[in-house]
Amino acid sequence: MVSWELIHKATVFIAEEMGVALKRSAFSPNIRERMDHRCAVLDGEGRIVAQAEHIPVHLGSFRVGVLNTLKWLEREGVELEEGDMIVLNDPYISGTHLNDVMVLAPVHANGKLIAYVVNKAHQVDVGGPVPGSMNPNARTIYEEGFIIPPVKLVRRGSVEGDVLRLIVENSKTPKITLGDLSAQIAANRVGSRRILELVNKYGLDAVTEGWGRAIDYARRLTLSDMKSWRHGIYTSMDYMELPDRDLVLRCTLEVRGDGVRVDFTGSSEQVQAPINAVYGVTFSATTYSVRVAIKEDIPVNEGFYNLVEVVAPEGSIVNPRKPAPVAGGNVETSQRIADVVLRALAEAVPERIPAAGSGTMMNVMLGGYDRDRGYWAYYETIGGGTGGRPGKDGVSGVHVNMTNTLNTPIEVAERSYPILYTSYKIREGSGGRGRYRGGDGIIRAFKVLGQAKLSILAERFRHKPYGLWGGEPGRPARVVVRRASGLEEEMPSKFVLDLEPGDEVVIETPGGGGWGPLVGE
Repeated sequence: MVSWELIHKATVFIAEEMGVALKRSAFSPNIRERMDHRCAVLDGEGRIVAQAEHIPVHLGSFRVGVLNTLKWLEREGVELEEGDMIVLNDPYISGTHLNDVMVLAPVHANGKLIAYVVNKAHQVDVGGPVPGSMNPNARTIYEEGFIIPPVKLVRRGSVEGDVLRLIVENSKTPKITLGDLSAQIAANRVGSRRILELVNKYGLDAVTEGWGRAIDYARRLTLSDMKSWRHGIYTSMDYMELPDRDLVLRCTLEVRGDGVRVDFTGSSEQVQAPINAVYGVTFSATTYSVRVAIKEDIPVNEGFYNLVEVVAPEGSIVNPRKPAPVAGGNVETSQRIADVVLRALAEAVPERIPAAGSGTMMNVMLGGYDRDRGYWAYYETIGGGTGGRPGKDGVSGVHVNMTNTLNTPIEVAERSYPILYTSYKIREGSGGRGRYRGGDGIIRAFKVLGQAKLSILAERFRHKPYGLWGGEPGRPARVVVRRASGLEEEMPSKFVLDLEPGDEVVIETPGGGGWGPLVGE
């Protein structure tokens, strides 16, 4: 009799192999170099069985996005047949933002639906008025890009050319979009094939039983770890930054014997600015934070997820109503959700929770028209410092919390786009002081070699990453544009700006907060 652990590990590796196939066959540096994608396997009921360890902000969102999609298909009378694939990017269904294009495929064995494979990849441009499709000035989702409702991209194994052309022609970089979409299709085909190989080797009953036992194991292990937490109710709050005001994120966390309940009642109402987070993002950031507090190495599947109850009032910035813009909710508000949940968890498990990390993904969108390249669009997130933690200093110059991407290597960026990097180094002294220092942020600067449009969507310019237990906060973010004429402009956290040849952009990301008081103070 085959061990359920073997089935579980094999399924995890299927998700990982899907990710490798997607990364290696993608066209855009954002996926190929930065690995801005994620993959998962679900059982026939739509329960997450296994995920590749890619980007935290999107792993939890699969639970919401896939179930939303399956309900939508059932409501619309759309049947998923063998060889079909569904594509969508509507955040109010898929659970993130427009750039994250999701491709979902059913897996059939002997005519029976046994599983689903799914991937998301951050397509650099999905239309809209600015390169990169994350418009800091958007007041509705329609100003962010092209919305794709669930539609069959592949029907019985054949790509639907009309659907593919409709998506590609609404991108400013059609060749890149075509290449990345093709990579996503290929990744799902790899996943489907591997699942069928697993079933053929061990039998369908053994595979489905193994999946069920892995889910039960994750649940039991999580509950066992939570027994050592301080049961009770803990609150915290933090802020999101708009040019004219701050928005509140409020969290009430209850640790109980049967799991964790996290309630965001009291958070600000949704706004006409792109920092609303759809429920999938809120759920993902919350479950990520709870996972951080668990000491054991647990399978992150339905057994873990169903122990975390997330309450997010409809119409708030953590669960907006359509057509609120949401591009930055996925990348910025997700970071603040993690900050407030971790701050509350610090009261329940103080020996495991670090001070605040940089708290922003520092999204940089850049693009324009180049005679040799045609229209180009470049997207980058920039790391910072992690918070000091019990027993150790924070880490400098890494992507923190809800992002697990890599940087785009300077050599690749300069070869692919008309830009020249002038600085890339640690921002010394930006981490907060404490018994254990916060990690330092990054200074990353570049000049544009032609006319370009720059968009920045970021946070932590006014509100510093907090320290814990007497530790000092990290230094806030800063962006300066140095014009070729010699003029220097200090920029806000969210803006769109035209650049001329020779203009330089200098970006400084926050350091993490310190943990504990300085010795002797």
